[in-house]
Amino acid sequence: MNCYQAKAGELAKQWYVIDANEAVVGRLAAQIAPILMGKHRPTYTPYLDTGDYVIVTNVDKVVFTGNKWQQKFYQRYSGHPGGQKEEQAWKLFQRHPDRILKLAIQRMMPKNKIGRHMMSKLKLYVGTVHEHQAQSPIPLPAIHGRPSASGAIYTVAPVPKAKKTVQKSVAAEVIAPNITEPQRPSPADVAAETPAVETPTVE
Repeated sequence: MNCYQAKAGELAKQWYVIDANEAVVGRLAAQIAPILMGKHRPTYTPYLDTGDYVIVTNVDKVVFTGNKWQQKFYQRYSGHPGGQKEEQAWKLFQRHPDRILKLAIQRMMPKNKIGRHMMSKLKLYVGTVHEHQAQSPIPLPAIHGRPSASGAIYTVAPVPKAKKTVQKSVAAEVIAPNITEPQRPSPADVAAETPAVETPTVE
């Protein structure tokens, strides 16, 4: 059995646009990351970039659940002694509104060269205007519930299968006729058929 493996440059890239208005950061990132990696396609190949482009608008309107704006911290390190800094989520959001969603998606991607190439297909914009109208992106609704494990974009309604009528052929009846198993006698019938044995009495 041969397993299909995609070739480099064989698949046509598609463009998608997602409105991040009032979308939860983690759930939106779990929706975008499989599209960038290509896991939403049946032609997914781990060692190739088979993903598509994703445009995200209104990244300045994403939300966190709970008190994560105050509880969540982001660390960065310059590489020099004493160069490690820590920043709350709401402060980072004020400086770079797109950095919150970008870091959430980046941490779901492969940590290698191909993962950095996949991240280059992510386009984040503050507001509703983007620069990729020429690519005719397909609009996708943001996931507001729990994301599915399959990562599928479009789900098709299942079609009920028609009931198959089993027709018994004449040849099958001739070859294998109906043979009924003999009924086993009950314990009461066995006891009635067995003769009684007289035991001698000792005087």
